Amino acid sequence: MHDLHELKRRAGEAIAQAKTLDALEAVRVAYLGRKGVLTELLRGLKELSLEARKTAGAELNALRSHFEEIIAQRRGQLSVAAAKHVFMFDPTKPGTKAHTGSLHPLSQIDEMIRSIFISMNFSVVEGSEAEREFYNFDALNIPPNHPARDMWDTFWLKVPEHNRKLGRWLLRTHTSPMQIRYMEQHKPPFQIIVPGRVFRYEALDASHEFNFSQVEGLMVGSDVTLSHFKFIIETFLKRLFGDQVMFRFRPSYFPFVEPGVEVDVKLKGSWLELMGAGMVHHRVFDAVHYDPNMQGFAFGMGLERLAMILYNIPDIRLFYMGDVRFTRQFS
Repeated sequence: MHDLHELKRRAGEAIAQAKTLDALEAVRVAYLGRKGVLTELLRGLKELSLEARKTAGAELNALRSHFEEIIAQRRGQLSVAAAKHVFMFDPTKPGTKAHTGSLHPLSQIDEMIRSIFISMNFSVVEGSEAEREFYNFDALNIPPNHPARDMWDTFWLKVPEHNRKLGRWLLRTHTSPMQIRYMEQHKPPFQIIVPGRVFRYEALDASHEFNFSQVEGLMVGSDVTLSHFKFIIETFLKRLFGDQVMFRFRPSYFPFVEPGVEVDVKLKGSWLELMGAGMVHHRVFDAVHYDPNMQGFAFGMGLERLAMILYNIPDIRLFYMGDVRFTRQFS
């Protein structure tokens, strides 16, 4: 048989020198595992005589108990050391920034827009995203077969039988239907904005989405002119972008205004189209039975376009990807 004293010494040194729990486990397997040194010696007892087997068996079992005891002690020491390493706190070490939740950039700019217009005595009105064809098109001077309907690629809805008597339904293509609904229930003068989501059947690219957000504005009174519109929009743009913003007004066409204008802005680079606007068309006032001498202006702009200009975002699809690496930049 091997020299048990030498075996005890070598095993004790190996256990004491183990620096990690994995290294200690390797020592345990080498001596006490199925093919370990001590296990092989115990298997060899069958080759001895009965008297020798009794003596050697007692010594080997005592040695096994000794190994198990010092291995358990060493495992405890290493576990405590590992725990201290994990939970050790160094007050001089720079901390890790905790990521907290934040509002989506579109929610943030929506709040900014509401705050600016409320400060100018505008009321905030919201409406349904499912709309009747009459309010989305007909009452806004876009009758059936009007070529202007091609400007709004529409999602049409299947509705229950009892709703079909009200005409066709759709996902609103702009927030302008709330102009009609509000004017049906209120008399001038008033000034409102209508924020909300709109839907258009468009191919996705860096500047187009089938689901996006708009803010509609409407001001109606007996003496409202484009001068009022110019003052309000210039005030809004300066508060949103800063006094360095440049803007210009260009003639344009929209079926529900006459005359129509486009508003462009410029911060550092080139001019960017921001919103469409104009004086409310008399046929829109006819649809809500207003005095033909009434005047008003309307405007509409996309929140995504505003955010892309304000934060220099190159792709509209980033707003809807749900990637926290994008949204964390606005916390």
